[in-house]
Amino acid sequence: MDIPSSKPPLKTGTSKQAGDAAEDEALRYLKRQGLHLLQRNYRSPGRGGGEIDLIMATPDGTTVFVEVRSRASAAHGGAGGSISVFKQRRIVFAARHYLSRLYRTPPCRFDVVLVEPSGLQWLQAAFDAG
Repeated sequence: MDIPSSKPPLKTGTSKQAGDAAEDEALRYLKRQGLHLLQRNYRSPGRGGGEIDLIMATPDGTTVFVEVRSRASAAHGGAGGSISVFKQRRIVFAARHYLSRLYRTPPCRFDVVLVEPSGLQWLQAAFDAG
């Protein structure tokens, strides 16, 4: 689903600031869609661990691990082209670590939110753990 961006992309500052701004925009959007935030920037411990930008919950109790990607241009595949199999594995690793701390494993999925100059795109169930 393509949604026009509510703000122009950050043109100054660091890539960390631009990434944080993209995460803020994605979080606002997902909250408007009825999801609520469980955790932000979850990191699994140790070398080779992964990070999950947003961990959200749907109204039906599904845990959603969200990768937010932002690119200033669509060149080289844009934001979506930057999610490699290696990156997916690191996200899955971090998700498994997060879930291992819970008493009961909820239904889960891996979503991606792309923030580009043309707008925001939410890809539900963008990849799986297998």
